[in-house]
Amino acid sequence: MKIPFHKAYLGPGEAEAAADVIKSGWLTMGEKTFQFERDFSGYTGAGNSIAVNSCTAALHLALKAIGIQPGDEVIIPAMTFIATWEVITYSGAKPVLADIEHHSFLIDPAEIEKKITPKTRAIIPVHYGGESCDMDAIMEIARRHKLHVIEDAAHALPTLYKGRMIGTIGDITCFSFYATKTITTGEGGMITTADRERADRMRRLRLHGITKDAWNRYSEKGTWQYDVSEPGYKYNITDIASAIGIEQLKKCDAMNIMRHEIAAKYNNAFKKSELLHTWKVRDNAECAWHLYPVLVNTDAVSISRDDFIEQLKSAGIGTSVHYIPMYRFSCFDKSGYTPGDFPASEYMFSRQVSLPIYPGMNSGETDYVISTVLSILEGNRR
Repeated sequence: MKIPFHKAYLGPGEAEAAADVIKSGWLTMGEKTFQFERDFSGYTGAGNSIAVNSCTAALHLALKAIGIQPGDEVIIPAMTFIATWEVITYSGAKPVLADIEHHSFLIDPAEIEKKITPKTRAIIPVHYGGESCDMDAIMEIARRHKLHVIEDAAHALPTLYKGRMIGTIGDITCFSFYATKTITTGEGGMITTADRERADRMRRLRLHGITKDAWNRYSEKGTWQYDVSEPGYKYNITDIASAIGIEQLKKCDAMNIMRHEIAAKYNNAFKKSELLHTWKVRDNAECAWHLYPVLVNTDAVSISRDDFIEQLKSAGIGTSVHYIPMYRFSCFDKSGYTPGDFPASEYMFSRQVSLPIYPGMNSGETDYVISTVLSILEGNRR
C-alpha cells in the first residue's frame, strides 16, 4: 500500500470554478479574489481580509504595515518554517529566536519575555499543527511592552483559541493556502486584520503600491490613470487560485471533521504504547489537526527517528518532520545560536515525525499507518 504524506481534497467544484475563470478571459486578480476575501472574512469573523500569493508574502506585508525598520528585532520560535525568519530580514530587521514549550511545539511565553530588548518591536507566534499558541499570555506581554503581534497561522484554519477564531486576535494574522494546508489554492495566502488603514495599505503594497488595481483600471468604469503611493511588491493572487479557494472554504468544516476523526483514531491506537509519545493538545475541539506529530521514544527503541522514517518509507508511508530548528541551517552559521540554547526545540526535533492526516484518507489507509508504526517500533524495542 502507498500512502502519501498529504493529498489535496479536490473535486469537480474546484475544477469547474477554475474553468469558469479561464472561460471568462480575466485570469489575474479580480472579482473572484474580492469574493474570496469577503467569504474569508465571513468565515473567520475578521474585519478585513487581503488575499496574496503566499503566506510568506502575507508575513512580509504585515511587517511592512506595522513599520518594521532596519535594526528592529522580532521574536519568533526557534522551530518554524524558514519563511518566518526570512521575511524579517527583508526589512533589515533582526529575527530573535525563542525556545518552544516542552512537548507542545509552541513558542514559550516565558522565553519570549527573556528575549525582549529595547529594540524589540514585534512577536510572531506560530500556531503549530492546528493548535493555537497561548494568546492570552502573548497578548499580555505585547501590551505590557508595547509590541505588535503578527500571528503566523499557516497551520491554523479553522483553529479556535478559547472560542475565538484565529484571525481575530492579534494585530495581523497570516494564513497559508499552500498545497498541503487545510484548504489550498495551490499557492496562496490571506491576511486578516481589524485595522482598516493597515488593510488598505497592504492591498496597495501587494500590487506595486498602485492606488487602483488592474481590475478597476481595465473595467468599463475604470481609467488608465493611477498613482503609486509607495514602492510595493508583486504579491497579488490570481482569480484562478481564488476561485479554487472559494470552493475549498465551503468544505473547510467538513475537511476539519475528517482530520479530527483520523486524529482520534491515531490517539486511541497509540495511547497505550510506551514506544512513542502523542501530541497533547490543550483542547481537541479547538485544534485544526493540520499535522499529526508523534515523538519516537528513543529511550525505549533501538532505532533513531531518522531510521524510523526510512522504515516507514520502505513500507510505502510518506512522512515529514516539522521542523528543522532554524539555527541548524548553514545560512545561520554566524547567528551566534547553538543547539544548547534551545533544549526543548532540540528534544522535540530529534524525535518528531509527522504522520499522514488528510481529508479523504480512508479507514484502511489509517489502519495500515497505525499497524505499520506499531510494528516497526515493537520490532525495535530495546
